[in-house]
Amino acid sequence: MSILARSQILKEIEAGRIRIEPFDPEMLGPASVDLHLSNAFRFFVRIPTIVEVTNALDFKRYTKGIWIPDGKSVKLQPGETLLGITCEKVTLPDNVCGWLEGRSRFARIGLLIHISASFMQPGISNHQVLEISNFGHLELEIFPSTPVCQFVFQRTEGHGAYEGIYHEQTPETFWRD
Repeated sequence: MSILARSQILKEIEAGRIRIEPFDPEMLGPASVDLHLSNAFRFFVRIPTIVEVTNALDFKRYTKGIWIPDGKSVKLQPGETLLGITCEKVTLPDNVCGWLEGRSRFARIGLLIHISASFMQPGISNHQVLEISNFGHLELEIFPSTPVCQFVFQRTEGHGAYEGIYHEQTPETFWRD
């Protein structure tokens, strides 16, 4: 298994095997592609109960979806987490998987992006949900369209395809209850 460098990512995109919609070559780094926050977010709500962590868990039951207009922002207090979703839809072939990683410029002030479950299965075709946490000491103001994370592509040995419950998630379906 190997990480795809810029030239290989471009070859895969040009061949139509990796699709990123929308895509701009400016998003490409040496071995990753920057992804941007959409306008859709979900805030955790305080509920007077314990959340049972089982396969029946539905995160929407414990969060409230909001749509932030362009030019507006959301504030994230120290110790808080919210969910966001990428503007870009990423589609992978059955022999390429990937990892979502935060960007160091934001990590240096305590903003963690996708702190868990960062592995993206081969064959995905969706917008990526981001677990956004403020581990710093400052209140953070977060704006839609900011390139907050990067997608690292890795070739697999063998083939596989994700067909789980989040297979077709989009910003529009993500934020609605």
